[in-house]
Amino acid sequence: MIDINQNIQFLSGVGPKRAELLAAEASIRTVEDFLYYFPYRYIDKTRFYKISEINSSEIHIQLKGVISDIEEVGDKYRKRLTAKLTDYSGEIELVWFKGIKWMKSFLKSGSEYVVFGKPSYFNRQLTMAHPEIDLAEKADNDQLSGLQAMYPSTEKLKNSYITSKVFSKILQGVFYNLQGKIPETLPAWFITKYKLLNLNDALYNMHFPQSNELLKQAEYRIKLEELFLIQLNLISQKSYRNQRFKGFIFEKVGDYFNNFYKKNLPFELTNAQKRVVKEIRKDIGSGRQMNRLLQGDVGSGKTLVALMTMLIGLDNSFQACLMAPTEILANQHFETVLKFLKGLEIEVALLTGSTKKRDRTILHERLQSGEIQILIGTHALIEDTVVFNNLGMVIIDEQHRFGVAQRAKLWGKNVNPPHVLVMTATPIPRTLSMTLYGDLDVSVIDELPPGRKPIKTVHRFDSKRLEVFGFIKSQIKEGRQIYIVYPLIKESEKMDYKDLEDGYESIVRAFPLPEFKVSIVHGKMKSADKDLEMNRFVTGQTNIMVATTVIEVGVDVPNASVMIIESAERFGLSQLHQLRGRVGRGADQSYCILMTSYKLTDDGRKRIETMVRTTDGFEIAETDLQLRGPGDMEGTQQSGIAFDLKLANLAKDGQLLQYARNIAEEIINDDPLLQKPENSILLNQLKKQKKSKVNWGIIS
Repeated sequence: MIDINQNIQFLSGVGPKRAELLAAEASIRTVEDFLYYFPYRYIDKTRFYKISEINSSEIHIQLKGVISDIEEVGDKYRKRLTAKLTDYSGEIELVWFKGIKWMKSFLKSGSEYVVFGKPSYFNRQLTMAHPEIDLAEKADNDQLSGLQAMYPSTEKLKNSYITSKVFSKILQGVFYNLQGKIPETLPAWFITKYKLLNLNDALYNMHFPQSNELLKQAEYRIKLEELFLIQLNLISQKSYRNQRFKGFIFEKVGDYFNNFYKKNLPFELTNAQKRVVKEIRKDIGSGRQMNRLLQGDVGSGKTLVALMTMLIGLDNSFQACLMAPTEILANQHFETVLKFLKGLEIEVALLTGSTKKRDRTILHERLQSGEIQILIGTHALIEDTVVFNNLGMVIIDEQHRFGVAQRAKLWGKNVNPPHVLVMTATPIPRTLSMTLYGDLDVSVIDELPPGRKPIKTVHRFDSKRLEVFGFIKSQIKEGRQIYIVYPLIKESEKMDYKDLEDGYESIVRAFPLPEFKVSIVHGKMKSADKDLEMNRFVTGQTNIMVATTVIEVGVDVPNASVMIIESAERFGLSQLHQLRGRVGRGADQSYCILMTSYKLTDDGRKRIETMVRTTDGFEIAETDLQLRGPGDMEGTQQSGIAFDLKLANLAKDGQLLQYARNIAEEIINDDPLLQKPENSILLNQLKKQKKSKVNWGIIS
């Protein structure tokens, strides 16, 4: 009997060379890895099509017929082997361009064969290129199940003849040797209560489905377990944190908050903002430490909610801080907060990498004495030399741009950890939010302040460029400013997208001085040069900002009314939405123009169509998740949660995820530390998870 932790090189049919290749190409190193390397689809080999039934749109079909007319054609440079397969209903040409010598020796005219492949029409002739083929008699004997597994592969695996058949053969040996004794990963009571297959039967039917019904049950068992264990991990961390860390009680709403609300509030709060403020007030008055995620589209008023939260901290004799990912964004928050608090006696300071040493020394002293009440800054806030008098409220903006270790440092700025509110303007689909931030409470601002005009989004092909330039000139004449964003800095031979340097030159030619002035900003510029160019645009000294995505977050220019995105098909949906959010900040009608070539992939076309159809960030995020999958979504690499899902799909299994979360909550509410004997398997599963990755869940 073999062990599931055993190296695969000792399995029958593997050996050292194949083991090395499988590890490199498919991350299969142990028997357990092999068991969880699931097929991506199954072929129903119980049905044989008649040749007369073939529709060329069929993906793959199975035929049975007699071979005839075997012929090698073409010259020595472009040889191919053809053969005719005939059943009583019609005929189809089979063709091979590789392995001709072996195939020629294998085929026998007049014998019956089973072939499997994708049919198509070539010169009005029904053909099938490189089909799987076997003698009908042998195929019938080898058939173990009607559903045959097809495994994900790579060019290197294919070139080494490691096919789906090879995977199946190795796995047959694995299951035979394991003798049904795969260690169970869920408690017996859990399997009974939720009517699941045991692990051995589930894994066996994933690879060798005995029926469609058993395959469905196997998939359900594996998916539910994957999603449940993620949620159990997150909810147990949240439970542990709530028990271990007692929060500061902000029981008072006093003069700072009330004076601001009565005298300085620039506009009536939206219902969504009011709801979120209530949720936060409930948290910070509960006696437990708040860890809340605040989601809200660009311009929804998150900063105002954050400021009001900080003012409640001040009313309870605590200091507050706001950390932003860039100096530009930190400066912007500083200016916004000063404007909001004008006339109120509240000490606000700014600390960034550009703060001079002398100013920094004074700031440190004033902060430690408690004179500074609100500190706004960048990563500089987490330096050891930054010591607060009594930090009670931490706001982290665009939190996915910080590493978890950086965020953790703010926890150590007081004896008890401060309340934490993390904000993001990147709408996160609900399923992704439950997985990335399942240990946080979530608030959503899902409406924009009154008076905002929706941004008009249009798609234009490159051939309409002169027309777009004319529109830019008309907008500049009306006193507006323009963003033009490119995906690359220099031209790439491999990627045929508009590059920034070439674009800048053509813009300067089309919009000459002195009538038009152009700024350029990209990530490879020196920080001082970038800030200078950005400032020229912010202060209105230039009309056009030519940039890469460095302006995605952190530039607020109410006078900018047009966002042009070159090679828009190159960008992800969430990124396009973020870029579009740079305009529409003022009272004027704003526009977003998506420029593309005529060559668009299906996904590229869907992204453009989605952007033109809607400005709803959450709808866009859901579509992005469907198109790209969770692993590519922005920020996941820093979330502290590894997306190691073998079968479950966050884009498709949202209901199952919610069900898994409900089960996990029920278990943790009953047994917070999983100390009951019947939950010992679950406790071991969590320990196993925590060994494989750093547990940042308690750090928000």
